[in-house]
Amino acid sequence: MLKSHYYEELVEAGCDEAGRGCLAGSVYAAAVILPENYENDMLNDSKKLSAKKRYVLREIIERDALAWAVGVVTPEEIDKINILNASFLAMHRALDQLGTHPEAIIIDGNRFKPYRDLPFTTIVKGDGKYLSIAAASILAKTYRDDYMLSLAEEYPQYDWQSNMGYPTKKHREAIRKYGITPFHRKSYNLLGDGQLSFDF
Repeated sequence: MLKSHYYEELVEAGCDEAGRGCLAGSVYAAAVILPENYENDMLNDSKKLSAKKRYVLREIIERDALAWAVGVVTPEEIDKINILNASFLAMHRALDQLGTHPEAIIIDGNRFKPYRDLPFTTIVKGDGKYLSIAAASILAKTYRDDYMLSLAEEYPQYDWQSNMGYPTKKHREAIRKYGITPFHRKSYNLLGDGQLSFDF
């Protein structure tokens, strides 16, 4: 059973991101504020759920949450500021859009850049421990999947409808064969050979 809150008596937002390890596409992050003493036995780390279950839960989260939002950072921005900073920026953009202002933040992972002057706690594997982080992981993942599926229609050769931009063998073979798209992250080791010498 996941816990409902880390900070007692504070309005708390849970944050998580999706797409950090991808070779292509934007990084997405979500921020979610759930009601006090919220319960949902189905909620878990998005990676442990089927795609079908994630989309069912997305509707439930959006209905039940006091506030939720999704932030996006583009491949161009990732190349400029690096993926770690891009992940923080995506979370900040999500937090900026919340209709209810949080008084504290809990974040999946072990690093975070302070947001305004709010207290925050990073929690390793937090998406399997706290409901609001699990909810954020589901929103970030499903909205990013929607985006990658739409890009896959434009660029079918990269198999994004299956790999969602992650570094699979098929994805890297397509980069070798067809080159890169405007959505590839040029600062990444796209060919998996340890070199950043790909001819852009």
